[in-house]
Amino acid sequence: MDLMSCSDPGAWREALSSYRTTLESLQKPHVLPLDDFYRDQLPLLLRQRDPEPYITKAELFKLMQWKLSRGKWRPRLQDFVSKLEETEVESASRRGFLSLPDLSKAISELTVMKGVGPATASAVLAAYAPDVAPFMSDEAMVAALGNKKGYTLKQYLLFASKVQEKAKVVPLRSKKMLVVSSIVPHGRREDLWYPSVFSVREEKTS
Repeated sequence: MDLMSCSDPGAWREALSSYRTTLESLQKPHVLPLDDFYRDQLPLLLRQRDPEPYITKAELFKLMQWKLSRGKWRPRLQDFVSKLEETEVESASRRGFLSLPDLSKAISELTVMKGVGPATASAVLAAYAPDVAPFMSDEAMVAALGNKKGYTLKQYLLFASKVQEKAKVVPLRSKKMLVVSSIVPHGRREDLWYPSVFSVREEKTS
């Protein structure tokens, strides 16, 4: 199933209902607790810090672990984050969040931190405002743009535009499910990574 070309909310709900099972099938022991942190705990922490939200160094480090657990493992990125100053992380992230909905400015404020590129910056912003700033994963890029080349600000802005267009035609909303930050950014912060895994799994078992 190519969910990006599908505008049926029912198909999206069906795919998302298997999200947890799909994660478990990956058999990566750290994925589930990290995913719980990113989707449930971090958004709540950020909202509690309104009207000037920020992310702490420890939270950024854990977010980086979450991001890397879903793709290519790049330990140097964690090393860079571990060497950042707490005040640097809080100040840059506060400026980034307060820059929303200006995605260009928000990403630029976050990427002043060494080790934080546009993709990681998008994950930080998506934890707070998924309807404005979708997370730019490898799979999300392929689904939305047809490739995953060019992790640049320019590419991210194009990606975000495509995702926001999709969100307008697949209005998945419920009290429990804020849906798909990288596809239908009205809700619970699953990104396009999940539908891609679901699609691959479906093809292999059909």
